[in-house]
Amino acid sequence: MNSEKVWNIPNALSLYRIIVFPFVMFLVVSGNEEWFAIFLCINLFTDFLDGFIARTFNMVTKLGARLDSLADYGTYILAFTGVLTFKKADLTGNAWILYLFIAMMLMTQAVHFRKFKTFSSYHLYSFKVTGYLQALLFFTWFFVGFWEAYYYFAIGFGILAELETITITFLLRERRSNAQGLYWVLKQTPVTAK
Repeated sequence: MNSEKVWNIPNALSLYRIIVFPFVMFLVVSGNEEWFAIFLCINLFTDFLDGFIARTFNMVTKLGARLDSLADYGTYILAFTGVLTFKKADLTGNAWILYLFIAMMLMTQAVHFRKFKTFSSYHLYSFKVTGYLQALLFFTWFFVGFWEAYYYFAIGFGILAELETITITFLLRERRSNAQGLYWVLKQTPVTAK
């Protein structure tokens, strides 16, 4: 049985995002928008960095995939909480698509948990693109200003990625990490419509 080398830089970066979560949430609760925005951007950058290092230097592990997924959801919670706390004025008339995306994220995890008794860590290409698009959205939102057209594009793309995730969950017979996308899942068997 091969054992994975779990102590590596990508896993340490994911672990950092998990550990720093309560501190960054405290910044939101205490109303410190400037430091919240700085730490959110650090989280977004380390998210990009851990995936890049893991793929480039072949440090991908099952534990890393799970840590990264947990850290990703923590970062999303921070970003959404920060936006709902500090950027309420920008959301007037625009909040519905953000709420739809949040509902889709919750539904995606509920569907996966119901089927596989755990949360998903597919790391789809569509979700990687969503991460980049939304990282740019949050960065510009907090440091430059609200760009409505891009907001709708980035959040809308994320909704499509959630739909792909739900479709893959329905198709797979057993839990899988790093599934890439629906195209690759359909090329590989076994699949089921259950």
